[in-house]
Amino acid sequence: MTEKSADRSKIKVLFVDSANDLPSQIAEHFANQLYGDRCQAFSAGPTKDIVDCDLLSVMYCAGEDLRQQFSKDFDDASLPPEYDYVVYLQKAVYDRWAPQEPLWKDKQILAEMGSRKEFKCSDDVELENCIQDMASRIKAWLAANLKDPAKLQALVTA
Repeated sequence: MTEKSADRSKIKVLFVDSANDLPSQIAEHFANQLYGDRCQAFSAGPTKDIVDCDLLSVMYCAGEDLRQQFSKDFDDASLPPEYDYVVYLQKAVYDRWAPQEPLWKDKQILAEMGSRKEFKCSDDVELENCIQDMASRIKAWLAANLKDPAKLQALVTA
């Protein structure tokens, strides 16, 4: 993969979760889709896995195609070297990595969105609802904070 070229007229935001497999993929997708005129979104994690297959299926059935997205770790060559903001979508990942990332100092935001481990579901319908609920929370956060990117600076926590 080659590094995505960064558009300097747009803010660059990196969304982070533990394995770049669920909430960060949702955030990257919707940020670029809904606010691509003002931001350029990326996603990664300290480790990479595969994009959650249930996420791909649920979102596709809801009319959102994430099939071209792929999981990346922090060292992935397809990512730009710098960001205006780094948004951690899981507190445990923020607690572990925010103090260790000197390049991201004064650019880090915690926006807890949870993880699949926290889903309380016993069948496919409940799993679909959990994924849709997470996507709705992420879209609401993006609407509140990327509609006016100047709001992001007030959210910086590290």
